[in-house]
Amino acid sequence: MGAYIESGDTPAPPVGDRPASSTAKRVPVRRLLIGALVLVVIGAAATLFGWNIEAWFRHIWDTITGLPLANLLGALVLVTLQTTMVAFSWYSILRYAYPRGGVRFVQVFACYAAAVALNWVLPANLGTWAMLLMFTTIIAGVTFAGVLGSLAVEKIFFTLIGTACYLYLFLTVSGSFSLQLGFISAHPVAIVILLVGVAALLFLVAQVLRERVRKWWEQAKVGGRILADPRAFLTRVVAPQAISWAAGLGIIAVFLGAYEIPVSFHTIMRVVASNSIANATAVTPGGAGVTQAFNAVSLRGVTSASNATAYSVAQQLVVTAWSILLAILLLVRAFGWSGGKTLVEQSYTEARQKTSEQSAARKAKRHAKRQAKRGSKRHDDVAADTEA
Repeated sequence: MGAYIESGDTPAPPVGDRPASSTAKRVPVRRLLIGALVLVVIGAAATLFGWNIEAWFRHIWDTITGLPLANLLGALVLVTLQTTMVAFSWYSILRYAYPRGGVRFVQVFACYAAAVALNWVLPANLGTWAMLLMFTTIIAGVTFAGVLGSLAVEKIFFTLIGTACYLYLFLTVSGSFSLQLGFISAHPVAIVILLVGVAALLFLVAQVLRERVRKWWEQAKVGGRILADPRAFLTRVVAPQAISWAAGLGIIAVFLGAYEIPVSFHTIMRVVASNSIANATAVTPGGAGVTQAFNAVSLRGVTSASNATAYSVAQQLVVTAWSILLAILLLVRAFGWSGGKTLVEQSYTEARQKTSEQSAARKAKRHAKRQAKRGSKRHDDVAADTEA
């Protein structure tokens, strides 16, 4: 894993090593008791507000224990393999881009696992934004634009394979296009106008911020430096991601088999595409609800709608629970109990601030346009009165 550092180079100590020093400390019993007391208080408060936590946990427990043990263990192994392989691709990209940044696999692994867990419980892929901010914290010399460049490289394989799955679904399952993207065929003119408007806006912004964009582009190119070495990109990024994608297919096959749904290439591809579209278009945490609806459509004619929904819910619950547990274990291993908790909290807070700032900026632009239109209208009215 140190193949990217030339002989004689000594990597700078990563920023994340500061919280990692607490790994040698044992978690005191007092802290565990306080944590247990906090859970009891939260449970009591939730009960008062009408959220039956006991029933929720019972539902998860019943779902997990209702699965055959072999299927459950196989799914957990495949989920772990899936997360590990994508984390290694991230490590390879960042190590190649910042050879002196002190990039450590265990820390990248923990950050990526935390992002996966957060995306299952938070809307709008906030976990991914939090992960990018974690990378800027634990890697010396990294910039946010550089991490965005790394993200673009990391998404190449999954974008291509996801597009192929979309096409397969649209061509083989009737009604799948209209379920999520029917507004495109219903409003073609509006879509064209929207795309042209967005392109024009991006061009104007690029002209105004030309120097800054050029600087961001140079930083982003650093993050994607591994693309200059095709062999490294294929062996250290694409190959692990292909293994991860195959593990994802295995997860689907395991749960389909647990619910006695016929397992075939056609069935798995339908589920893969439906999950991808649900995750890309839904704003609910983990695509909850949307995923189940689309799974039911994609499995139409293969199994009943109720069985398809039960399968989808079981897979989402098990994968979510295991992803959260794996993330906690890795964060504690990489940064210590308090260090990992602080890193995730700060990164999540900054991610929310960034999304809020972007939303506020869009609202301000719309408000400024409305004010400009009103001012122009008043000017025209005054001119008309003067002429009269």
